[in-house]
Amino acid sequence: MNLLLDTSVLIDVLRSRKGRRELLARLANEGHSLATSTLNATELYAGVRFGEEARTDQLLHSLLCYDMGCTTGVRAGMLINDWGRKGKTISLPDAVIAAIAIERGCTLVTDNRKDFPMPELNLYPLPQ
Repeated sequence: MNLLLDTSVLIDVLRSRKGRRELLARLANEGHSLATSTLNATELYAGVRFGEEARTDQLLHSLLCYDMGCTTGVRAGMLINDWGRKGKTISLPDAVIAAIAIERGCTLVTDNRKDFPMPELNLYPLPQ
């Protein structure tokens, strides 16, 4: 399975929370592909704490990293527009992450399930 890791999960791995480091190790050992996106990397570095830089670099370099292309931008914009018409606001970062996951056939691993209501998006059932 191709898994796209959202920023919340990456932060939990870096800060040793919720057993996320062990979960990712297990998933990798089971043969799952672990990835993130350039947007998640941006969000991660926007909140990096002093002393976390080396661990953050190591984590990001251990993952596949998907870029955003024009088709991703179009899909993300359409998600925002479609959900806006239904009365649900989708943030630009969440729309981009969802669009990347949908385009790449990834299951999204996130703690913020409510931010990703798209039925065409597969969400990984995270243990709490």
